[in-house]
Amino acid sequence: MLIAEGILVRGSTTSQEKVPMLESSGIEAFVIKVAAEGISGEIERFLEASEVLIVDFPPGLRKDPKLDYEGAIARLAEAVETSGVKKVIFVSSIAVYEETENFSIYTEDAEPNATSASGKQIISAEKILLQNPFFDTTVIRFGGLIGAGRHPVKYLAGRSGLPNPLGPVNLIHLDDCLGILKKVLKNDIFGTVYNAVYPLHPPRAKYYTEKAKEAGLEIPQFDETSASAGKIISASKVVRELGVRFQSEI
Repeated sequence: MLIAEGILVRGSTTSQEKVPMLESSGIEAFVIKVAAEGISGEIERFLEASEVLIVDFPPGLRKDPKLDYEGAIARLAEAVETSGVKKVIFVSSIAVYEETENFSIYTEDAEPNATSASGKQIISAEKILLQNPFFDTTVIRFGGLIGAGRHPVKYLAGRSGLPNPLGPVNLIHLDDCLGILKKVLKNDIFGTVYNAVYPLHPPRAKYYTEKAKEAGLEIPQFDETSASAGKIISASKVVRELGVRFQSEI
């Protein structure tokens, strides 16, 4: 999207095998690994003369519960401090908000309250970047990602005993994610937090049943005997401040 507008884009990957894929898209590619123990790769050259750094890599605790995501972000912040980069966008997650039985509605004014290990580390990572005095950070808390062949119904199809049948869904299409990132960059808005979720929140069981039927997949079965927990993420701030109009339905 940015390259199409004549903007120079550098991209990092942890895998040498992915370098040709990035380069074929017009991205200047670097192999960089960020960890709590330190950063390997040409991080100085990667950041050199860059105006904005977009940080978008997950905690990875599902694969390795021992990973120190907070520590990795702290090392990255140190590198940014000495690089001259003054603007950071941190792609975060609505996982910072806890699900409740009364389906709490969360705006950006709500204090992140996640109790999961991953959620807690994301909260800490946000604070590290937002509180750093050497650069300005905007945090975007995206909902579950769909688009470009990705949809959670593919992972739920055919499964049984799924929890929270009445829990509201909080999803966003890739096209809207890109649109919001572009709005932040174009309007030069840094030093704030945005929720980014499609404004409709149908119940999980109803939504995924319909999507499974549309895709010709086996219908997932939800546990209707236990109480549902969930949350509703409000994205009214991006609509109000950035003029975002969600283009792609979930």
